[in-house]
Amino acid sequence: EVQLVESGGGSVQAGGSLRLSCVLSGSIHSTTCMAWLRQAPGKEREWVARIGSIDGTKIYAEPVLGRFTISHDNANKTWYLQMNSLKIEDSGRYYCAVHSGRCWTNNPAVYAYWGQGTQVTVES
Repeated sequence: EVQLVESGGGSVQAGGSLRLSCVLSGSIHSTTCMAWLRQAPGKEREWVARIGSIDGTKIYAEPVLGRFTISHDNANKTWYLQMNSLKIEDSGRYYCAVHSGRCWTNNPAVYAYWGQGTQVTVES
């Protein structure tokens, strides 16, 4: 059974930084697409960033481009989201998710496995 566990959330002032981590346990295909998504209260879940486990290609949603960095450590089945210059609108619950195969879409529906999420609150 595949399980994902996020950590690293918390409260930070606008302009600050946080680093989220996601650890995968269990067995999954060696080629995967790993992503971070978020959901703010009253809003739909939105995709933030993704990275391919094999080619390492990184794609970001426009609101976070230049501020967030996704990375991965395949040996430890862990991936990260470094968030800099945080804005109030970045607040929400952040989820890591993964699907087998290469990355091909930003649609949250394709991700088969999800963590429980970690809360990020950015204050003024």
